[in-house]
Amino acid sequence: MLSFILWLALLLVCWPLALLALLLYPVVWLLLLPFRLIGVGVDAVFELLRAVVMLPARVLGGGRR
Repeated sequence: MLSFILWLALLLVCWPLALLALLLYPVVWLLLLPFRLIGVGVDAVFELLRAVVMLPARVLGGGRR
């Protein structure tokens, strides 16, 4: 909601720049999509490594209180 309000303010101040931002947003989103996918993959690998390292403690009951 805040970004929409900021865009409306930009539209009132400088409408050509606001329209350019509106047209370029999907292009920038598509360019950044592979980096988001890589980030999800790296996060999944780290979670898998954490689960593997913590497995012996969980099997021995270290997590129960």
